[in-house]
This record gives sequence, structure tokens and C-alpha cells, in this order.
Amino acid sequence: VQLQAFGGGLVQAGGSLRLSCAASGRTFSSYAMGWFRQAPGKEREFVAAISWSGGSTYYADSVKGRFTISRDNAKNTVYLQMNSLKPEDTAVYYCAAGLLGITVVGPEYDYWGQGTLVTVSS
Repeated sequence: VQLQAFGGGLVQAGGSLRLSCAASGRTFSSYAMGWFRQAPGKEREFVAAISWSGGSTYYADSVKGRFTISRDNAKNTVYLQMNSLKPEDTAVYYCAAGLLGITVVGPEYDYWGQGTLVTVSS
């Protein structure tokens, strides 16, 4: 599975962005998908995850109520809708695919995209 994340950019605090992660391969629907982020000088952290069917989701406390993860298995794409963005959301966002189901642990994902930069100005 190859993953490509896009949709990042510069947005003012309080604004919204939607990230997309397009996957290649016919087995996309077998994978749970996750979004992680890494801010400058900080470790990578979990943001959100969704089960292979889309029926289950899980969020980091820092984004709960503001971000929504979803997927369209017909389009081999997972999305991260980000609302009410804050300067502390500034980071490179990565999508990941894994067969173990929803997990917040980065190494448990099998494939990673290249990342897309989100910058939130105050």
C-alpha cells in the first residue's frame, strides 16, 4: 500500500482544513487508517484513527470535538476534517495504514505517507 497525504496549508486560527490521504492498491479497505502529526522539535503524536469499515473512530483528547476522521473505501481515501484550528495544531500530518485495527501506537502501522504541512497562524 502506498499512501499520499495532501491538503495541508496555511490557515488562520479558528479556520478549517481537510486533509486527504490517497492509497494505492486494492486492499485499502482491509486496513485501519490513522493520522499522526509531528510539530517542530517534538515527537510524533497520534491524532485520530478509523477502522477498516469506518464504523469505529478514535481521537486524541487534544483534537476531540474539533477533528473528524472519515474514509471512502470506494475512493481508497481517508480524510481528516480539521475545524477550529489552533496554533498548536501546526505540524506535519502523516497518514498511516495498519492491519491491527485502531491503535494509537505508531509502530503498529505498516505503511506511512510522506506527510503534509499544516500551519496555523495566530
